[in-house]
Amino acid sequence: MIVALKPLQIAGLTAAALAAVVGFWLLRNFDPNAAGSPFPECMFHAFTGWYCIGCGMTRALHALTHGDVPRAFSMNPLAMSMLSISPLLAAWKLGWQPAFLRPLIAVVAEPKFWLVLLPFYWIARNLPWFPFTLLAPGS
Repeated sequence: MIVALKPLQIAGLTAAALAAVVGFWLLRNFDPNAAGSPFPECMFHAFTGWYCIGCGMTRALHALTHGDVPRAFSMNPLAMSMLSISPLLAAWKLGWQPAFLRPLIAVVAEPKFWLVLLPFYWIARNLPWFPFTLLAPGS
């Protein structure tokens, strides 16, 4: 099935692809862990000492651009899980809607899912006990 795209959708996809290429290049060539890195540190973590939902995301993407999937998942398991299903969600939005995706879409499209998951993840990754310590960046 070929999906007919509107000009605005084409422009949006083109901009997203360009941003992805630039982001990939930056993450491939600059290490966020290195001194003098052009990537900013997490301000929430700098001020509070706690990990936010996105902490470790830049380092995870850096690891991913170098093919280190286990390291990427150790930096931010939730973000890497969501990143792995995002192409399916984008395809669904563009009109490719196979039956096997319906249960996933039903869950992910429900705001209550996110209202429970995100605060739980935020709190859980800051708890100092195993297995919650596995959610902290670099565990």
